[in-house]
Amino acid sequence: MSSVKIKRIYEAPDKSDGYRMLIDRLWPRGVKKENAAIDEWNKDIASSSELREWFGHDPEKFKEFTARYTKELHNKNDELKQIAGIAKKQNLTLLYGAKDTEHNQAVVLQKVLSKMI
Repeated sequence: MSSVKIKRIYEAPDKSDGYRMLIDRLWPRGVKKENAAIDEWNKDIASSSELREWFGHDPEKFKEFTARYTKELHNKNDELKQIAGIAKKQNLTLLYGAKDTEHNQAVVLQKVLSKMI
């Protein structure tokens, strides 16, 4: 059974990661592209720049961020289906750069994808 995991891109890659997809719109600081060990950089599935800037990684705004990002994701149905298709075939690890491991877009996307597979 495959799974959808989330992981900071700064953590070392692991064989159990499976398909590694960076889901940030901006490239993470301090990470060299040649050392990132990613299979795909999917900027399109990231939250919009406007939403990202509004959220500012403020935990108090996370509930509203979740609602707004989920709404954005519903407009990206083809992209979601493609990503869910990867997750159905193999483990998928969603990579993100945020320091906060509980309040970020990967947490939201993981929940949405888990309902699809």
